[in-house]
Amino acid sequence: MSLFDRVKKIADKRKIPIAELERKLGMGTNTLYRWKTQKPSIDKVQKVADYFNVSIDYLLGRTENEAIEPELTAKDEKDIQKELQKIIQGLGDKNGYAAFDGQIIDDMDDEDRELLIASLENSLRLAKRISKQKFTPKKYRK
Repeated sequence: MSLFDRVKKIADKRKIPIAELERKLGMGTNTLYRWKTQKPSIDKVQKVADYFNVSIDYLLGRTENEAIEPELTAKDEKDIQKELQKIIQGLGDKNGYAAFDGQIIDDMDDEDRELLIASLENSLRLAKRISKQKFTPKKYRK
């Protein structure tokens, strides 16, 4: 599916004629139709993506997922770091979380410890993004 086909599909789904979309975005007549044969500038593709609240990757056919990943705020980052510290402290406590592969985090070598911490941090970030996407009301989404 071409870039134009994806734009047309989204416009049809939202009941917006291509000519009206071009007017709303300040583009010339038939600009979007020319995307069938010509490559557009990235700023025009970005305008369309922003208007429909989809990712550029979706418009370019790099992904089938229309949704834009929710961005984490400074507060989210702070919460992730707090939770990560709690988990790390729990792993270091013999009465805390279960030992990792029969070891407690303090007994691990530096490389294993860093890999575990990085994995935990990535998991917390992913969980935060999923929860923001799932539980943020549509009216508050970008």
